[in-house]
Amino acid sequence: MRLTILCFTALAVAFAQAPATAPPAEPIPARDQNRSMIVSKYGIVAAPQFLASQAGARILEAGGNAIDAAIAANAMTGLTQPYVNGIGGDLFAIYYEAKTGKVYALNASGWTPKALTVEYLKSKNIDKINPIGVHAITVPGAVAGWDALRKRFGTMPFSKLLGPAIFYAENGFAMPEWGARSWISQALLKQPGYANTYMPDGVRPRLGDTFKNPALGESLRQIAAKGRDAYYKSNMTEGLVKFLQEQGGTHTLADFAEYEPEWVEAISTTYRGWKVYELPPNGQGVAALSMLNIMENFPISDYGHNSAAALHVMIEAKKLAYADMAKFVGDPRFTAIPVEAMLSKELAAKRGQQISMSKASCKVLPSEISQNLNARGRETIYLSTVDKDGNIVSLIQSNYAGYGTGMVAPGAGFSFHNRGAGFDLTEGKPNTLAGHKRPLHTIIPAFMQKDDISIGFGIMGGWNQSQAHAQFVANVVDFGMNVQRALETPRFTKATFEGCDVSMEGGIPESVRSELQRRGHVITTLQGYSSAMGNGEAVMHDKKRMVNFAGADPRTDSAAMPQNPPIP
Repeated sequence: MRLTILCFTALAVAFAQAPATAPPAEPIPARDQNRSMIVSKYGIVAAPQFLASQAGARILEAGGNAIDAAIAANAMTGLTQPYVNGIGGDLFAIYYEAKTGKVYALNASGWTPKALTVEYLKSKNIDKINPIGVHAITVPGAVAGWDALRKRFGTMPFSKLLGPAIFYAENGFAMPEWGARSWISQALLKQPGYANTYMPDGVRPRLGDTFKNPALGESLRQIAAKGRDAYYKSNMTEGLVKFLQEQGGTHTLADFAEYEPEWVEAISTTYRGWKVYELPPNGQGVAALSMLNIMENFPISDYGHNSAAALHVMIEAKKLAYADMAKFVGDPRFTAIPVEAMLSKELAAKRGQQISMSKASCKVLPSEISQNLNARGRETIYLSTVDKDGNIVSLIQSNYAGYGTGMVAPGAGFSFHNRGAGFDLTEGKPNTLAGHKRPLHTIIPAFMQKDDISIGFGIMGGWNQSQAHAQFVANVVDFGMNVQRALETPRFTKATFEGCDVSMEGGIPESVRSELQRRGHVITTLQGYSSAMGNGEAVMHDKKRMVNFAGADPRTDSAAMPQNPPIP
């Protein structure tokens, strides 16, 4: 006790003798985000499921680059999040090569069977594609996408990249929180192969339960051994095609064998000094860029973050950009698409003049939107990787709607997507169904750059994606947010194309929502972090300091994980 008193006395004397001119301690700033960014001199993987992030980080530690890590992480998400992606779906990616500064874009979206046409469906008295029927299944492009990325820029064989996913498929993984919530779709329980694959023994996996998928492990082993041909030109292909034909599909072995992904030129625009990249049609990325062009005509930063004025402009810009996208976008191999005109600053200025700051528009032109365009296909994953050299991968992969069709071929271990449900069956439109045609796609990866800063980012969620991309860019550019805060701040989404309906997270102040309602917006408030807003990840490279940063969305089981340095 005496020692304690003496210590306190000594401290008191010391403070009393401190110079009067000593500066006050600098206050710690208030925290304005829920998670911290990951910051590292080494690579980082940001994926929507922590085992996927870990798998990618381990590949970086083994000497792989950003491409290698992205493939490993994506293979793991197909196992741990089959309700949103897998090797039965499609893939798009942007790759930024740090040493050259070049941006590469890959479209690995699959095509329809050659025999599947509007005329064929009419002969079967089908006037609408069943979203969980076999005609919604286009040839999946994910595995071909992995192969194209690995061959051009990767450094490791499939046997190494798919190893983590194979291990967990065969040995099992513990069901995480978000996965346990999303695992089973009651609407798909009667789909062939679905219950046997995802609800073994008739029991739905719960939080903490161990889930195994040895059939998927075997499919991945075949790909690891034989490459892409295992999926498109082998005994596995024969089994997949036989199954699809048994369900009434027109798929043939040639439809799989002849499919190839396509390296394309990324499209871009500038937004207040930043250059923002998206993939060209048949994706919806042009809508994100068009929306930014329209927003650039308004002083968004002066309005204030998530203010009524800023949100009003963004929502109205969304309607205008999506109306143009819906009218003009399809597969460019079948239809000429006026991308340059759609992205012109002159058009954006004219579209911006159509926005009234006092009243929401419930109908914008052009508005020739098919019923299929309002389908809610939001089952997608997005991930991004950056390696120690600053190479960045922005990758998105999807089943379209939950588990896609839910159809699982015997012994395959994965469900087929339903991307073909997005086709229009009206003749003469850009997105009209035809043989070997790719549908209008919702999934889009993105990339943005200014001076020494490069950011790979994306936010999944069906037609939510372009509007979410624009909000992310505004958060970074107009409001100076870091990539973590830009992801987790409250968002809005408008799932429909026409009307004044819009959904918002409850984190947007009630006073702001009331003012927007006064302007004519019909708002649905969603509490907490809502899955309706999609979820995303982002990585950032600072070339000047050679430091990487990453953020992960709290709306799923996401994590950003850094690469560990070599340990002697």
